[in-house]
Amino acid sequence: MDALAELLQELKQSGLTKGHFLGFLHVVIGRRIAKKDGTQICAGITWRELAAQLKKLRWNTDAVEELNLNPDDLPPRDRERFWYSAIVRARVDSAEAATAGDKFAAALKKKGYDVGRAPGAG
Repeated sequence: MDALAELLQELKQSGLTKGHFLGFLHVVIGRRIAKKDGTQICAGITWRELAAQLKKLRWNTDAVEELNLNPDDLPPRDRERFWYSAIVRARVDSAEAATAGDKFAAALKKKGYDVGRAPGAG
């Protein structure tokens, strides 16, 4: 299992993303994540890659309710399309997502990870 998949599995099991789902999406898609020793986990991934990972990990689809989305309004049969649609509708490139990402990055830092700054941050 690669380092990103391990991190995502850890986040799923710990419940750290609960209440921080938008920030979680923003961080994984657009920021560098490394262990405290400097080992890079991720330099940001595409929406499609994240959707595939969430499908593979069987992430709880109710998490989209934090994004003010109804799981029943998203593609029900194809989980990768479900997650991709949720990410698209989440507006992960918005200022709100960047602020949520900063909060989630602080939570990850407490867990021993180093998270880079938001894209475009000065």
